[in-house]
Amino acid sequence: MSRYSALRLLWEGIRGQTGWSPAWRFPELRSRYDVVIIGGGGHGLATAYYLAKVHGVRNIAVLERGWLGGGNTGRNTTVIRSNYYYPESARLYDFSLRLYEGLARELNYNVMFSQRGMYIVAHSQHQLESVRRWVGAMQLNGIDTGMVTTAEIKRRIPILDTSAAARFPVCGGFVQKRAGTARHDAVAWGYARAADRLGVDIIQNCEVRGFIKNANGLVTGVDTSRGPVAADKVAMAVAGHSSVLARMAGLELPVTSHALQAFVTEPLKPVLDTVMLSLATGIYLSQSDKGGLVIGGELDRYPSYAQRGNMPTIRNVLGAVAEQMPSLGRVRLARQWAGIVDIVPDSSPILGETPVPGLYVNCGWGTGGFKAIPAGGYLLAHHLATGRPHDLAAPFSLARFSTGALIDEAAASGIAH
Repeated sequence: MSRYSALRLLWEGIRGQTGWSPAWRFPELRSRYDVVIIGGGGHGLATAYYLAKVHGVRNIAVLERGWLGGGNTGRNTTVIRSNYYYPESARLYDFSLRLYEGLARELNYNVMFSQRGMYIVAHSQHQLESVRRWVGAMQLNGIDTGMVTTAEIKRRIPILDTSAAARFPVCGGFVQKRAGTARHDAVAWGYARAADRLGVDIIQNCEVRGFIKNANGLVTGVDTSRGPVAADKVAMAVAGHSSVLARMAGLELPVTSHALQAFVTEPLKPVLDTVMLSLATGIYLSQSDKGGLVIGGELDRYPSYAQRGNMPTIRNVLGAVAEQMPSLGRVRLARQWAGIVDIVPDSSPILGETPVPGLYVNCGWGTGGFKAIPAGGYLLAHHLATGRPHDLAAPFSLARFSTGALIDEAAASGIAH
């Protein structure tokens, strides 16, 4: 498979685009692998890629029930940031951000990472005081953030009503300039193509229906819709369905699944060249390269596996957008969807081995899974290959729920996104 380049694009344009080969293979499922990874989204594909690239493990299968990136990877608002309060989270997400900054070159695939910055907007003096504390902690943790005034926010986001008479007056906020967005499909496709080139078998339309164990309770493979597959190690990266798969292996995870809705408007001329999040309403939005505004908000407040979402959340999110940005009040929606996010009690991920021997897990990212794809894959690959957690991943082991060493990011930052 040849490398993509500007010269290759020019040459294929001249010859009528006849020289391209498929981006990845469609292999037959084999009966045995060194590692089986359940889940063909960003985290599963990234785990396979880093296992093969960094650790030289090539006999890998990625099993996807549907199509690549058809779960949460393709059902999110694509925001990438590392503005977290606690040092453990700050190190983890900034590592992921640094990987994103070099990902297009690493994968030889344009993931369309746009570091347009992200503004967090405070609407009361109480929120502003919390923001100052938040920024101080992040700066101590080495994260590039800084306070901004109402005037600075208005200059960067002119469509936002910042007046004192507004229902949600703007009192200031902070910005992370290295934050931004990427193309969700491109991230999944880039990792899939790169992993395939290293010999990883990516098997689509292959549902895992159970786990195979030996007499000592060691997981030795999986039972799939295409037959049994043996493996030395099995890893799960299935986001909102983590608790369902884990239960098949006899493991109860502290995960609750909720729908997280997102919306895209009809294409508009450029009106927003950054990412904005409102602390008062929880809405966040950016403008895509096609012109549509990509909008997100709070979780649907009941457990669900449905990729639809409900009307009260739609009303609350879009009503808040119209209230805070009156010029968008008559803009029409083009589409709406929901991802199934995996929420844990301390709003932080679970990475590494489980009490079930031979079974590893990457889950619990909640509303932050897309931004963490490179880090989640890299760190789980390290544990699978070496048998021990990476230093960045150690605080996020499943054991913290029995020791009490929890990391409550939602409480620290005041938001759940």
